[in-house]
Amino acid sequence: MAALYLTHPQVRIDPAVPIPLWSLSPEGRARAEAFADRYIVPPGTLIFSSRETKALELAELLAAKAGTPVMPDHLMGENDRSATGFLPSALFEITADRFFAEPDCSIDGWEKAADAQRRIVGTVLTALQSVPPDFPVIFCGHGAVGTLLKCHFGQRAIARSEDQNRFGHQGGGNGFLFDPETRQLRSDWMAMEDVPDRWWGLKRVVDSG
Repeated sequence: MAALYLTHPQVRIDPAVPIPLWSLSPEGRARAEAFADRYIVPPGTLIFSSRETKALELAELLAAKAGTPVMPDHLMGENDRSATGFLPSALFEITADRFFAEPDCSIDGWEKAADAQRRIVGTVLTALQSVPPDFPVIFCGHGAVGTLLKCHFGQRAIARSEDQNRFGHQGGGNGFLFDPETRQLRSDWMAMEDVPDRWWGLKRVVDSG
């Protein structure tokens, strides 16, 4: 049985609104709805989510198909960037590069990547303790902490080269599969449109080198 970590797709960027309150854009919501409408979420799937609006909106669409409630947890949130708030795109990319390159440092007051990794890994592992054997499970979250989680399960060093945008859709809405028992990766990032229909039964484990 595989678990799926899925990031929210495109959002409404509004510098006047706190980033955790940003919602899905029309394009992002359309992608999320199309994913859910593929009946790719088996009945009874357990849906865990960050409490940030954009992730919750994705989770609620999937939970409606699964017939299960969303289980939100603020510890699944994105890396804390409140020290800088909204940054223009070019400056954000520079800061994000440093965030991954210097995981033990607080970049301009951001949460350290090493701390964010410990947080997301611990939160996901705690959530998995409540999942019965052979139950499909989806975690709805964010790109940076998702990358940190993927690095942990893949036994890879923290690096921005592992980021979702290097593998999947440039607008987010990407996922990777992992084994909830062995904690091994079963895929790298892929666009939500490319997630296999029966993802929860995928057996192949990707090279963790």
